Amino acid sequence: MKADIGLIGLAVMGENLVLNMESKGFTVAVFNRTVEKVDAFVGGRGAGKKFIGCHSIAELCASLERPRKVMMLVKAGQAVDDFIDQVIPHLEPGDIIIDGGNSHFPDTIRRTKYVESRGLLYVGTGVSGGEEGALLGPSIMPGGSPAAWPAVKPIFQKIAAHTDAGKPCCEWVGEGGAGHFVKMVHNGIEYGDMQLICEIYQVMKDGLGLTADEMHAIFAEWNTGELDSYLIEITRDILGYRTETGEAVLENILDTAGQKGTGKWTAVAALDEGQPLTLIGEAVFARCLSALKDERVAAATQLAGPASTTFTGSRQRFVNDLKQALYASKLVSYAQGYQLMRAAAQSYGWNLNYGGIALMWRGGCIIRSVFLGKIKKAFDHNPGLTHLLLDPFFSGKMRRAQGGWRRVVRMAVKLGIPTPAISAALAYYDGYRCARLPANLLQAQRDYFGAHTYERTDAPRGQFFHTNWTGRGGSTAASTYVV
Repeated sequence: MKADIGLIGLAVMGENLVLNMESKGFTVAVFNRTVEKVDAFVGGRGAGKKFIGCHSIAELCASLERPRKVMMLVKAGQAVDDFIDQVIPHLEPGDIIIDGGNSHFPDTIRRTKYVESRGLLYVGTGVSGGEEGALLGPSIMPGGSPAAWPAVKPIFQKIAAHTDAGKPCCEWVGEGGAGHFVKMVHNGIEYGDMQLICEIYQVMKDGLGLTADEMHAIFAEWNTGELDSYLIEITRDILGYRTETGEAVLENILDTAGQKGTGKWTAVAALDEGQPLTLIGEAVFARCLSALKDERVAAATQLAGPASTTFTGSRQRFVNDLKQALYASKLVSYAQGYQLMRAAAQSYGWNLNYGGIALMWRGGCIIRSVFLGKIKKAFDHNPGLTHLLLDPFFSGKMRRAQGGWRRVVRMAVKLGIPTPAISAALAYYDGYRCARLPANLLQAQRDYFGAHTYERTDAPRGQFFHTNWTGRGGSTAASTYVV
């Protein structure tokens, strides 16, 4: 018996993904660097199922149907390169190596070129949905060597999550590192979504004085409407969770957040592409600030805040404002993510299907939500849409939400409650809709101290000018002008 696909790495994601594959009718060969794990799996959760336990990479490759498909679910970084070099000698031209981990997209671009130079094909694919998604159906975002897609498509689309209409949450993204880039942006949006919800939670708790049960009921209601999403759903569950002794676990969790780096990668990529991913950047920095626990505890006793931190007004009306602020800020987060993908597509020559990406995120992944169906419709209606905020449906939503959104930011400032992501989203919205920003003064400053030149409103774009602001600078100007 030959296997349809082989997998290296039987950690949480790998183990659940191969169980998913086997349940869909595929025979899977499995290998782990610690070979005892292979025997434990085949004799445990995999007992009686169509698995081939392998104790070496050579054995794994020999057990596969041609073209061989070897998937790695190992820690991003050097481990991926090491396994690629170990696998290559046991493969033949046309065989496929798949990296299903959270690799950084420049590494995937490099690895695709390297593996193709050896006569093989390479796929770097994002897999989102965590342990449950891996087992029951994740969102899968493959990119790399286009010739590999027909061979992996039947497996990937069968094991992926499916929308209510039966569409698989998996489609070919593009060449090189496109798949891992889109997964990186997904994770950046995930950072933003989570931070937005946390800010809403803090305003409810510290500003309105709501109990966990009251917040649980609010999130439960929100999850039945336009905010229906996985992250709202689990927030509802977390707020309502009690142990057998009645303990609210949330209140005993230390307020320091961890991160694995994909949000930071998104922010850095935005800087490289010159795109203002302000909300996602603030979400990353909020986690960094949370890590300064000891400093914050000390600062709380020394730094003054507002004179009054008591909320005044209708709590019920303000909860609706919070809902509007969350929806509008969430839209900004997605709009910024799509803005980055569009810029990267131009830089790397990718032909990204933006509506298709929304469909891939519609099920299985951490940011899955009813909201994504609206994004899919926006790009179906206008494939050339330059910005989500310009879609008629979403621009209308922003117009109706902004009153509550502004009241939330104003009240948070009044109460001294930090809302960096919500505030950044509103500032971005106001900046994007502003026909004239104060960058004219900024550019004059740059020209004053560095002769960086400027363009004029009364001259064609592309003509550059320099002013001798002090009378001592002469007419020499810098030779480059970067917007």
